[in-house]
Amino acid sequence: MFERPQGGNRAILVVLDTGDGDREQRQAELSALAVSAGADLAGTVTGRGTHPDPATFARRGKVDEIDALRRATGADLVIFDHTLSGVQQRNLEQKLECRVVDRVSLILDIFALRARSAEGKLQVELAQLAHLATRLAGGWTHLERQKGGIGLRGPGETQLETDRRLIGARVKLLRGRIARVARSRAVQSRTRRRADVRTVAIVGYTNAGKTTLFNRLTRAGAYAADQLFATLDTTLRRVYVPGAAPVVLSDTVGFIRDLPHDLVAAFRSTLTEAADADLVLHVIDASSPERDEQIAAVDAVLAEIGAADVPQIRVLNKIDLTRLPPGVERDGCGTISTVRLSAVTGTGCADLKSALAERFPAPAPAGQAAEPREQAPRDQETAPSRSA
Repeated sequence: MFERPQGGNRAILVVLDTGDGDREQRQAELSALAVSAGADLAGTVTGRGTHPDPATFARRGKVDEIDALRRATGADLVIFDHTLSGVQQRNLEQKLECRVVDRVSLILDIFALRARSAEGKLQVELAQLAHLATRLAGGWTHLERQKGGIGLRGPGETQLETDRRLIGARVKLLRGRIARVARSRAVQSRTRRRADVRTVAIVGYTNAGKTTLFNRLTRAGAYAADQLFATLDTTLRRVYVPGAAPVVLSDTVGFIRDLPHDLVAAFRSTLTEAADADLVLHVIDASSPERDEQIAAVDAVLAEIGAADVPQIRVLNKIDLTRLPPGVERDGCGTISTVRLSAVTGTGCADLKSALAERFPAPAPAGQAAEPREQAPRDQETAPSRSA
């Protein structure tokens, strides 16, 4: 029987080139994820992994290289920038004699670390259980043993079946609680619509500066930091825009490349803020060398949650780190499609407010709107007398 190793957070990163993006950029992103999770980086192993080994993902020679580096550095954790099956994870831990974590588990761990609200904690736990349920059969051998002992011998469920049943019961309970929160959120959304309040959702790649922009526009003081997934809990604030209808801004969780589907499904009630919004502000890190790939990753998640057809304005943030000037860009119809600004310095934020005012102009006062409609009949009545 093999029990999972226990240990600290001194980690070795493994990034294999599988042809799905620049390896150096993926390595930098994995390093940021690991640091966000609290890991102490001891080294990195890179290589090619076009044809993953079904037993260990990495080939035998690469596994030996990882093991040698682990022993030399005293690391007790290996983090793969890839999705591992339960069998691959178990085999690697047997060979390396340390804990092995894949990209999905790492992201889930960060979400569990950052969740603060009751809803966020429920959603993270649901995602973790959904991920765990798919790995029970190929995970640890002790889960497959029949329970034994006095009074427990004979027919009955295995430990694996027991764990599946318990996970299923917990998942059902969590989904029920999240559904109640989602219904409450839907009621609030309908109330805003009846009051003719426009909802604008701020979305974007993680660490693109969404919360900094949110604080700049609303003066909310929400927690913002130069780290991945600093924001998990949705925050809504009213923002005053001169010449615009009432606007509520929604700050949402950041997206990332290869965001786990279990996580998207668990956070669907939160992400519906973007799907139900009147406008999406897609915040983009203009200084990132992977800007285009990050835009594609965000658009993919928006399509997955049903927000692909929501009107969108792209916000090129962090122009203070580039040579881009502040300003706006318009599409072929003359509608503002892009705003260039810096959320840190405030440069260009006035252009964004102008874009919101142009998109959601304030309704005319009731008296002014009614006067032209009343004037027409009087003109028609007096017309015959003038001609007479």
